[in-house]
Amino acid sequence: MSRVYNFSAGPSMLPLPVLEKAQQDLLNYKGSGMSVMELSHRSAEFTEVITEAEQLLRELMQVPENYKVLFLQGGASQQFAMVPMNIFTKSKKADYVNTGSWSKKAIKEAKKFGDIRTIASSEEDHFTSIPKFDVSMIDKEADYVHITTNNTIEGTAFREIPDTGNIPLVADMSSNILSEEIDVSKFGIIYAGAQKNIGPAGLTVVIIREDLVGHAPESVPTMLDYKTHSEKDSLYNTPPTFAIYMAKLVFEWLKNLGGVKEMGKINQQKADMLYQYIDESKLFTSPVQKESRSIMNIPFVTGSKELDAAFIKQAQSEGLETLKGHRSVGGMRASVYNAMPKEGVEKLVAFMEQFEKNNQ
Repeated sequence: MSRVYNFSAGPSMLPLPVLEKAQQDLLNYKGSGMSVMELSHRSAEFTEVITEAEQLLRELMQVPENYKVLFLQGGASQQFAMVPMNIFTKSKKADYVNTGSWSKKAIKEAKKFGDIRTIASSEEDHFTSIPKFDVSMIDKEADYVHITTNNTIEGTAFREIPDTGNIPLVADMSSNILSEEIDVSKFGIIYAGAQKNIGPAGLTVVIIREDLVGHAPESVPTMLDYKTHSEKDSLYNTPPTFAIYMAKLVFEWLKNLGGVKEMGKINQQKADMLYQYIDESKLFTSPVQKESRSIMNIPFVTGSKELDAAFIKQAQSEGLETLKGHRSVGGMRASVYNAMPKEGVEKLVAFMEQFEKNNQ
């Protein structure tokens, strides 16, 4: 069976060269006689893997020296709790920007630990845009400000990183990390589930400024304290070794491609191609306001549930998989993460053109 173009929001497709390399190492990693999945996390072989993975990520994102890179588990959902548990050290106040489903979950979790204020929200617009806010709206006593940089379900994204002054900016970057260049120094903490642009599900990357580590109260469980993982270089307990190995391969692939700057150009080209067709189409429309559109997750609709269902079914028969929109919003959604080649988007647009002709 030939491979399909997988437009899933996550777990998403991985670069073919990465899968082929992993296939080679699956039975015998570098002549060790062991599978890469069998390596001890204390072994020299895996120490090399995790060290190289961190170095590559630092290089790709130009992570400043005063930041720690952690490879954890639990997904972004666990970070919803870890952030306030570790960073609520002064006022126990935080300001959140509500841009959709994942923001709402982060807010709900943080409320268990302190005083949470929503300083901007696009809920009244059904999350079809990114709300405006500036530093004057932030509580000067807040321990941090939290944003979700890309909204997987709604298809919106911050096109500019907001200025939060002296208040640490915390970002859930799960669905657009490594998709375009960002200035890490603008953030106190960046966290991201791996299953979109980094690797298979099971790994979570946290990039945290060193001065924000080590302030968790004694009541915080050992495994939920950033200091635990920072002091042990993500090896306090057995980490998700295979997922880290896969992440390293993805980082190598991205570096060989030309890095994040080149990846950003390619991603913009893919998104422009699809948005241009949607905007010119008489059948398909985008529910997202233009200035807030994501280049990673692109929702679109026909206006008819019956036509949407027919589109999804016929697309699948053409090798265009997982285009059904999230159950909360319906319609279609094309997730065009880093590993989606331009050819996949070209094939999708060609199919959309044909579908439109057949349903005029």
